[in-house]
Amino acid sequence: MAEHNPFPGENNTGHVWDENLRELTNPPPRWWMIAFWASLIWWVVYGILYPMWPVGDNGSKGLLGWTQIQEYDQGVAEVDAVRADYENKIKDLGAKAMLANADVKQYAIASAKVTFGDYCAACHGSGGQGNPGFPILADDNWLYGGDIDTIVTTITGGRKGVMPANLMSKMVTEAEARQLAKWVAGMKDEGKPMGWDPQAQQMFTTKGCFACHGSEAKGLSIMGSANLRVPVWRFAPGGEESAFHTIAHGVNDVSDPHARQAEMPKFGERLSASDIKKLAVYVHELGGGQ
Repeated sequence: MAEHNPFPGENNTGHVWDENLRELTNPPPRWWMIAFWASLIWWVVYGILYPMWPVGDNGSKGLLGWTQIQEYDQGVAEVDAVRADYENKIKDLGAKAMLANADVKQYAIASAKVTFGDYCAACHGSGGQGNPGFPILADDNWLYGGDIDTIVTTITGGRKGVMPANLMSKMVTEAEARQLAKWVAGMKDEGKPMGWDPQAQQMFTTKGCFACHGSEAKGLSIMGSANLRVPVWRFAPGGEESAFHTIAHGVNDVSDPHARQAEMPKFGERLSASDIKKLAVYVHELGGGQ
């Protein structure tokens, strides 16, 4: 640092580095000072009008009495006022009638998108694509049926299908289970006809599989059984090994600790009737319904 000021007459502190770097003492521009004092005044005024100062356990209320909850309630009231006409119509309409009314249907889809995200997306995916181990809703393959009334029933009362653990009950041997699994995987993954393995097809009948999956292996909606002839796997990752696990250990069979677990909760205990109808319309339109 230089010992003397080489820039006499300049407003600087006399601190000079590297011969020409110095600290000036020029006052800030007038506009900056005006803005500075205005901001201080605004800070004080804001603290008087709105909650700000700590007072005991709560804080000052402010002359305007504003609160976040109050603003939230006002916003909700405004939204409810816009929705009121549609919500009143929905109360008097069944889900099937809602589908037939284009305006109501579009409102239900838009409204139920949030409900689906809150209650359904964790299992079925944000777009109904199905997370691992849970059914896909964005297709037209339905376990219990895809008509709108059935979807309402499913959402309201939940579902819990059962498939016996065939190895535990000794309905099949391991070799037979693997042959059946290969037969199912062939139809699903390779598109082979049902009779591509006559021995497995006969086993499908003699071992009682047809009782739940139907004589043509297309599933029975009354049982909630899977269609074994379409390339949609109920349990990820699918394929022969996955099919073997399901045949061997079953679904929701308490006698086998390795059984698949598959249960949909009852949303009739959590959602209103209107919300369920709107959600049913949303799900119906995801997969095209039936």
